[in-house]
Amino acid sequence: MRILVYPHDLGIGGSQLNAIELAAAVQKLGNEVVVFGRPGPLNQRIEELGLEFIPSPEPHRRPTPSVVNALIRLARDRKLDVIHGYEWPPAMEGLIAARRSRGTAAVATVMSMAVAPFIPKAMPLLVGTQEILKAELDFGRTMVALQEPPVDLDANNPSLDVAALEFRRVWGLDRSAHTLVLVSRLAKELKLEGILAAMDSVRLLSRELRVQLVITGDGPARSLVEDHAQTVNAACGRRAIVLTGELDDPRAAYAAADVALGMGGSALRALAFAKPLVVQGENGFWELLTPQSLPQFLAQGWYGVGSGTQNGAERLTDLLLGLLPDQPRRDGLASFGLATVRERFSLARGALVLEDFYAQAIGVAGEANLVQDVGAFARFVEYHLAQRLRRVLGRPVPADDFNSRPVAGRKLERSAPDARTVRQAAP
Repeated sequence: MRILVYPHDLGIGGSQLNAIELAAAVQKLGNEVVVFGRPGPLNQRIEELGLEFIPSPEPHRRPTPSVVNALIRLARDRKLDVIHGYEWPPAMEGLIAARRSRGTAAVATVMSMAVAPFIPKAMPLLVGTQEILKAELDFGRTMVALQEPPVDLDANNPSLDVAALEFRRVWGLDRSAHTLVLVSRLAKELKLEGILAAMDSVRLLSRELRVQLVITGDGPARSLVEDHAQTVNAACGRRAIVLTGELDDPRAAYAAADVALGMGGSALRALAFAKPLVVQGENGFWELLTPQSLPQFLAQGWYGVGSGTQNGAERLTDLLLGLLPDQPRRDGLASFGLATVRERFSLARGALVLEDFYAQAIGVAGEANLVQDVGAFARFVEYHLAQRLRRVLGRPVPADDFNSRPVAGRKLERSAPDARTVRQAAP
């Protein structure tokens, strides 16, 4: 097969890293794969994996006509079998291009916590959790499947020398302190509440244990994170919060951890380094990965929604007080997490799932449903009008719009009318 993979951007992030690593794994199976998109930090990873890269025109309002036209030319010149867009803007641009390119199938992957409803129901779609899969089937999608976020176990495993000791030296980590590590984009949606709660937990833990939290990442909430880190460090009377900024290769951070905090792909990469994991979510959610909690994460993904932001720091503190001093328990959970990721989330397994889905998508390429397309277009117009109205009314428009109302939180919203208000009010 001849496949074009189009991540939503090439900054450091879970969805786009999954796209690139899966592309390389699918290429190893004997397919021809090219990556398309705006150049960014992950171009280095594309080159390391031996993938061809084609830069896209600069996108503006999505879908962007110049991007669609570039995809049409590539589909015709390269005789592409599949255009695979990750997240909704590349998915929609890829779909429009495929509709104008005979014999080319369009495929979408959405690793956000919810799927844009204006992606046409007949478009072949991959999602990251069982819970989202069920929601999309209930919505009426005709070709949707599960693609759990994979981990490259050759590049992420505890036997590798990733210079963890050098990482500790460079960042001046305290050898006498328990080290928590959180690798995350510093985004206001989905991430920030938990990051601030993790720092507050360190302040609470410091009354009984010597603890340090290493936060690796960058993003639009950076100044808020920096300000809060200064406040917590001042309260602890030492450098308990260490901010590294974005690292091109964060593997040393995972390897340096005694316990990892995180969600999504970052959580899985921590497991690949044999680290005990506390899963981060929203609205005060923190949960330790154990044999008992694993089914919950297999259903809803490596994320969750709690009962209130005011409980987050205390919840995390209680979990860590029972974990950090107990080395045998940490070792047991580390082994369990590593076995879990090896059994279910390997990149090799993910590539086989994806290759099979491509073959199914090619089989239905060119089949369009006019009624479904009209409905999707109406929902797209409704979405843009709602965005415009929010701007006119001076209300904030989420940057990660389909991470701002995750599928995992909808049950909570239905059972507790004020839960959505609580989450929107979170810092």
